[in-house]
Amino acid sequence: MSLKTDLISYIDSGFPIIYVNSFEEAKVYGIIREVMGERKGLEWNGAKGFCDFNLQSVLIPDKTLAETLELLCSDDELERKFLVIKDAHLFWDNPKVVTCLKEIAIRISQGLDASVIIVSSVLKFPKELEKFITILEMEYPTEAEISEQIVKFAEEQGTDIDANLLEDMSLAFKGLTEFEIENILASALAIDGTFTRQDLNLIMAQKRQMIMKSGILEMIPIKERPEDIGGLENLKEWLTRKAKVYRSINKAIAFGVNMPKGVMIAGMPGCGKSLCAKVTAQMFNVPLLRLDMGKIMGKYVGESEENMRRAIALAEAISPCVLWIDELEKAFAGVSGSGNEVTVRLFGTFLTWMQEKSSPSFVVATANDITKLPPELMRKGRFDEIFYVGLPNEQERRKIFEIHIKKRRKRDLSAIDIAALTSKTEGYSGADVEGVVIDAVENAFVDGSGTLTTEYISKAISNTHSLSEIMKESLTNLSKEYENRHFKSASR
Repeated sequence: MSLKTDLISYIDSGFPIIYVNSFEEAKVYGIIREVMGERKGLEWNGAKGFCDFNLQSVLIPDKTLAETLELLCSDDELERKFLVIKDAHLFWDNPKVVTCLKEIAIRISQGLDASVIIVSSVLKFPKELEKFITILEMEYPTEAEISEQIVKFAEEQGTDIDANLLEDMSLAFKGLTEFEIENILASALAIDGTFTRQDLNLIMAQKRQMIMKSGILEMIPIKERPEDIGGLENLKEWLTRKAKVYRSINKAIAFGVNMPKGVMIAGMPGCGKSLCAKVTAQMFNVPLLRLDMGKIMGKYVGESEENMRRAIALAEAISPCVLWIDELEKAFAGVSGSGNEVTVRLFGTFLTWMQEKSSPSFVVATANDITKLPPELMRKGRFDEIFYVGLPNEQERRKIFEIHIKKRRKRDLSAIDIAALTSKTEGYSGADVEGVVIDAVENAFVDGSGTLTTEYISKAISNTHSLSEIMKESLTNLSKEYENRHFKSASR
C-alpha cells in the first residue's frame, strides 16, 4: 500500500501516534495535507516552534516542544486536529516530552478525535511510547515511477533519451529518492547537455554515498575475477548458471524461473570464501554490499531491529545487488540456545526476509563454523544452495601458486617448478599458499636477486606452519561435520 493509503487507514482506525520515517520531508508533508482535508493542522518544528501546519505562521512564539505538548495536554486544543512534530527524536531525553506525548496518546485511545504524526529521517523512540507508535515509511520509487520521472524531466528540458538507456537508468536509480534522482538528472544534463551512458557512473557514485552514509552497509570495490579463484570448480559452475539467470532476470521469471535467493559458503578459513563473494558480484555485474553485523546493534529500544530492517530495505532498494554477510555464525551464534532477546529478534527478521524476499538482492553468506549456526538457517528455502569449501587439493594448490606468482612475477613463472612446490604444501590453505609467495617475493627483493626462483618459495614453505598444523583437531572435526551434513563440495 502507499503511504497515503496507510495514513488514512491508521488515522481512521484511531491509532494515536504515527511515526513516518522518511528523508523526503516535503513529499510526506504534501501527503499529510491531502489526508487532512478540511481538518486543521498544528505543527511543531525546531526552526519555527509552534505554528499552523498549512499556513506555517507561528501561533505562539518561543515555545519549546515540551511546552507545546504541555499546553496541548491541558485542554481540548487537539480536538479534530492533526499535530505534526518534526524530528521528535532530538528531544527524547526530555522526560516532559515523553510524558506529555504519552498522555495525549492515551486520550486519543480513549476517544479524543485527533492524530499525532511524527516526521523524521531517524527512527528512534523511548520504550514508554513503544505501544502507542505505529511506524510508516515512504517507499522508494518503483522502476516504472522512475522511468516516468526521467521522461518527464527530459521533456521539460527539451531533450530526448534513448529507450535502452532509459531502461538502464531506471534500474540504476532504484534505491534513490525522487529528490536525489532529480538532482542527478540535472547534473547529467549540465555536463554535456544530453543523457549518455556515462551518467550511470553519476548514479553509482550517489549510491556509494548513500551506502556510506547509512553506516550499516558498505559498498565494496570489485577487482577480483573468476580466474583469481584457484579451483572450486563446482561453485564457480553453479555461480555461472545463476549469473545467466540474474543478468536476464525479467525473462527468466517470465519463463517460470524462481528469483535467486542466495548461497551459503561454509568451510575452512583462508580457503577463498570471501573471494567468492566478490567474484559473485563481478559475475552478476552488480554492486557488492557488505553487511557489518557489529554495526547493527543499537542502544535504544528497537534500534537494532530497525537497523536490520534498514539494511534489508537498502539492499532491496538498491537491488539488483549482492549482499555479502561475512562470518554469519558470529552474528547468530546461540540463537537456538540462550541467545539474548535482541539477537533472536534480529535472526527472526533476517530469516523471514530470506524466506519471503522477491527482490533481486542475492545474499552470499560465509561461515567458518557452521555448527554454531541455528538449524533453521540451513533449511531448504532459505538459500538456493550450501557449499562446503575444504583445504585445496593438489590441482587447486597448483592453480593458486600460478595465480599468485603470475600476479607478482609473471616473467619468472615458466622457470618455477610448480609441481615440486605443490607436493610440499599438502594441508595448506589458499591463504597459506599466497602467504608463501608473498614472503618469497619479498626475500628475493631484499637479497637483491632479480628473479623469483623455486628455491626462494621452497624456503618460504619450510618457514611456514600450515593451517592444518595450527588447527588440526578443529579442522578434522569440521570436515566430518560437513561430510555428515552432505553439503555440496565447492571442489571437484
